[in-house]
Amino acid sequence: MYNPSAAGGAANTQSGSRVFVYEVVGLRQNEATDQNNYPIRRSGSVFITVPYNRMNEEMRRIARLGGQIVSIRPLSANHQGNGTSAPETTNGLQQEKKEETKPMTQAKEKEKDVPVNIYRPNAPFIGKCLSNEELVREGGEGTVRHLKFDLTGSELRYLEGQSIGIIPAGTDKDGKPHKIRLYSIASTRHGDDLNDQTVSLCVRRLEYKHPETGEMVYGVCSTYLTGLNVGDDVKITGPVGKEMLLPDDPKANVIMMATGTGIAPFRAFLWRMFKEQHADYKFEGLAWLFFGCAYTPNILYKDELEELQAKFPDNFRLTYAISREQKNPQGGKMYIQDRIAEHADQLWELVQKSNTHTYICGLKGMEGGIDAGMSGAAEKFGVVWADYQKGLKKEKRWHVETY
Repeated sequence: MYNPSAAGGAANTQSGSRVFVYEVVGLRQNEATDQNNYPIRRSGSVFITVPYNRMNEEMRRIARLGGQIVSIRPLSANHQGNGTSAPETTNGLQQEKKEETKPMTQAKEKEKDVPVNIYRPNAPFIGKCLSNEELVREGGEGTVRHLKFDLTGSELRYLEGQSIGIIPAGTDKDGKPHKIRLYSIASTRHGDDLNDQTVSLCVRRLEYKHPETGEMVYGVCSTYLTGLNVGDDVKITGPVGKEMLLPDDPKANVIMMATGTGIAPFRAFLWRMFKEQHADYKFEGLAWLFFGCAYTPNILYKDELEELQAKFPDNFRLTYAISREQKNPQGGKMYIQDRIAEHADQLWELVQKSNTHTYICGLKGMEGGIDAGMSGAAEKFGVVWADYQKGLKKEKRWHVETY
């Protein structure tokens, strides 16, 4: 999804060199673990030093070995190296041990770090196109591609809901290099291959008729991306953006409203919630996706979405608004706001819960229809939606990214 509004944020190029200490209990010892270089103990605490860029990988390894992470702390002089138990013979270390018994959620929140601008436009990372697949099926309109890029050798890391920048090859009409375009990331932080070495985008080729000449005009960057061949180099910057981040709370309710390629960040959300296995995150809340498009063949990632709905009926709801094929109760085209009105009571009940986050992503202007639908829902309960929405934004539970 192309997103021109997600720029900004401070540089964060030193995060990859930071080191943290995991306190782990319950690691088992067997033939598999004996092949690792890490000293493993049968009981008690084990302290493992982990570079920032390997934290997720180490969490998965610990989970495979049956371990449980008690705390995560920045490396300090008080900590020993990998696999050493912290002695409790001095007052200072006794105090450190006491602090480490705080709940894991507090430690995670304290250390949470959002990567921003690891690669800048004047020094982009040169990745390679690994795949370029058409998402629009026969009978649909336009072309939308799912692109996967190789990040091997880079320091680029990202979170679900962020964007990366793409610098198209070539020059503009004035002979200057093309400017950066931002696109919402369509993969989880681990990438489609689950190896932390790829990033994916969902890109629609922009095309329209010139209002004066009638000639077809094609978007510079979207045409460049949708036309990439496997093996082609691509200049990547970022990541950027903090508005659309997925909450850490695995019990959160997540309402997602998307049109077209606005589904990109929500694909990342859903893949993290339901398709991946994490030692530190197991989604137990409700995820509800409202997706709007013109025709059924334009439902992006349709098979995967419906497979998740069938597999996780208690945790994932999927509602389509197909404007050229479905009718609203008034006989007009079916849009997302009509679906909101249809499910007004349930949505209103959800948004009042303190652990519910609502996300909107897609074409500019869709917010108006959504606000109209939510206003109708709120009015049924004597509430002015505009006032209530201000409270949601203040609590950072109403997230919008349109383009």
